[in-house]
Amino acid sequence: MSETQTQLPTDTWIYASWDEYEQAIANLLNEKGKSYYYKGHMRLEMPPVSFDHGQNHVVIIFAVTLFATLQGIPATGLDTTTFRKTGIQDCQPDVAYYLRERAQSIPTGTGIVNCDRYPAPDLVIEIAKTSLLDDLGTKRSLYEELDVAEYWVVDVQNAQIIAYTIADQGSKRIQVSQVLPGLAIALLEEALRRSREMNQSQVGAWLLSQFQQQED
Repeated sequence: MSETQTQLPTDTWIYASWDEYEQAIANLLNEKGKSYYYKGHMRLEMPPVSFDHGQNHVVIIFAVTLFATLQGIPATGLDTTTFRKTGIQDCQPDVAYYLRERAQSIPTGTGIVNCDRYPAPDLVIEIAKTSLLDDLGTKRSLYEELDVAEYWVVDVQNAQIIAYTIADQGSKRIQVSQVLPGLAIALLEEALRRSREMNQSQVGAWLLSQFQQQED
């Protein structure tokens, strides 16, 4: 990364044109960081390095994929993928899911997902260790305008999930997923808490038993 690039502030929104943003992220690729663009501002984030962030990331992906599998809901999960409306919006959520008829809407071989051509994900999840307030604020507005159907923020420090359903470029708190009907947010929070005391195979077995009980 050039000397100019290393001086760009991270983890904050700064005014930038789209051209300036593209120049910044061209260098950011070498650092495997994340980037966002919204309303004429860009935000650069360095890769998360904490154990807690990585652990919560894996547990949430496993839980959502397992639930969808058991419920027979077609699902395609994506890890830190770029979704873009050129010149307007850009984002790299920690996790995203396309569900049901959209599960195979993005062809294999796609790099950046062009949201002028393809639909936005049904579910977007941000894992928040140091970015909680921004994930609940500006990024939520970004995902509202991108027409994501549901948005979760995982509060790593408190093992909590703040979930929103999105419609008409607005959002409302929910306790049960609407894109994955029957999936209670509280159950996922319990899985996160258990992951602090159990290994992930044990957490997975517990989740499986809970989901199977729901089917009985």
